[in-house]
Amino acid sequence: MGVKEIADTMKSRVEASGFDRSVKFDTGSDGVIVIDGATISTTDAPTDCTIKLALEDLESLVSGDLNPTSAFMTGKIKVEGDMSVAMALSQLL
Repeated sequence: MGVKEIADTMKSRVEASGFDRSVKFDTGSDGVIVIDGATISTTDAPTDCTIKLALEDLESLVSGDLNPTSAFMTGKIKVEGDMSVAMALSQLL
């Protein structure tokens, strides 16, 4: 699954979430997913928080197979910027 497909999968969750911050999932050369409030795109933009991870780990995170806390603790996820935004993502995932 590519970044576009993952973004499409997340779209309904994002639109219904009431999330009011901005966050970027950066998968390196595979692309980015930017959530800004109730909108989601695959176009890079500045955000409150950037989460860097491998595409495979993003797939697992979105499908519920990867626990975000354990992924962070084991280094699969790196967070830059406002950590409270990353914590608020639990309502989306």
